[in-house]
Amino acid sequence: MSSSDVTSLVWLRDDLRLDDNPALSEAAALGLPLTVVYILDEESEGVRALGGAARWWLHHSLAALSGSLEAKGSRLLLRRGPAADTIRELASETGAGYFFWNRRYGLPERTVDAAVKAWAADNGLEASSYQANLLFEPWTVRTGAGGPYKVFTPFWRTCLAGHEVRDPLEPPRSLPSPAAPKGRLPQGDDLDSWQLLPASPDWSGGLADTWEPGEDGALHRLEDFLAGPAEDYGTGRNIPGAEGTSRLSPHLRFGEMSPFRVWREIRRRFSHKMPADVGIFRSELGWREFCWHLLYANPHLATRNYRAEFDRFEWQSLGKEELQAWQQGRTGYPLVDAGMRQLWQTGWMHNRVRMAAASFLVKNLLADWRIGEEWFWDTLVDADAASNPANWQWVAGSGADASPYYRIFNPVTQSRKFDAAGAYLREFVPELASLDAKAIHEPWKAGVPEYPAPLVELPESRERALEAYQRLKDSQAG
Repeated sequence: MSSSDVTSLVWLRDDLRLDDNPALSEAAALGLPLTVVYILDEESEGVRALGGAARWWLHHSLAALSGSLEAKGSRLLLRRGPAADTIRELASETGAGYFFWNRRYGLPERTVDAAVKAWAADNGLEASSYQANLLFEPWTVRTGAGGPYKVFTPFWRTCLAGHEVRDPLEPPRSLPSPAAPKGRLPQGDDLDSWQLLPASPDWSGGLADTWEPGEDGALHRLEDFLAGPAEDYGTGRNIPGAEGTSRLSPHLRFGEMSPFRVWREIRRRFSHKMPADVGIFRSELGWREFCWHLLYANPHLATRNYRAEFDRFEWQSLGKEELQAWQQGRTGYPLVDAGMRQLWQTGWMHNRVRMAAASFLVKNLLADWRIGEEWFWDTLVDADAASNPANWQWVAGSGADASPYYRIFNPVTQSRKFDAAGAYLREFVPELASLDAKAIHEPWKAGVPEYPAPLVELPESRERALEAYQRLKDSQAG
């Protein structure tokens, strides 16, 4: 192959954007004919298939990205299959001599990427990877003893003290024309053929009403957040009935916006003085980083207890009816039910309610946290491989920096404190809408025929959970 025949290839994964995309920027600067590909890989060993809500988001995100690339003079090629094999085949088709991608941090994904890099080196090709989706890469943040952090606060303190967050890259003004060996563009899949969207039935109407997947949607979310809720985030983030959070999580999960761009825009907007509440939001970005660092060091975070002693915990078998009551929002506790119905309708749940719903499952029902993690993986548009299991393990007490075992969220107390007037409850549990602000938190006292009785009694189930956790502690001491 002559040097004039060489082309380049950008392999996009969880970085579906043009802005601050180092791999894309480097390829654009090289100036060679460029193939931009996304591979739907559900076959490589250990790679976790997307849940239903995430598949819906991916479809719309890829459609938006395709339009953005075409506007820059490029196109998005879609392929499906084991990623390493697919990349090698595509390299042969296009004459690619240069490969660019942004790094991933789960073990199965790192294994695939390492295999592609080794293959490229063996064949005299150049493969380059970049930091794009984490502010701080896992191997750069270490304790004094040289290991990964297990507690968030010192982790985040070390991040902020020892590492400068780089500025985001601007999107390329234009992109090289697609690689077309012998005048023929390589053929890809039609997006609709992947059948990422639900059908028979189509349950995605609420998702479509709630979200705007894609890079433009991410930018709109960030602008709205910084112009409004950001300065009151410390209080607003706890009120499920208010627009007090950023709702950037699905955009970050699919890489439609980089954390570097979020960081820069916060700094630009509040250049004179950083409000304390905005600092709290930045620490939430830090928690996202912490979860990914945990996954990097503990690849089986979604299937194994981070704290091995929890392998002996006495999780209870959950009956089908009990599980469905929790999944469908029919537990008899309005805050839990509102959250689970919000999740089903919109693919998202307010974070405070997530904690209450998760606590109810793993502590009041004593169900294994992995049951909840799998359900959230399937129904959340923002479920990622790190935050989802790390947060479930935090609630269960089996994870890093875990919630104390005796912290059991009381859904009645939580809704009275953070949804006192019942606005959130009325929105998602409409059969309670006629109850006043006092009765709505304990509807069983008012007698609402169409609403289920409590699945368990809170005091008794709390005591049962405390006894189970105490037995685990006693077994460790023994």
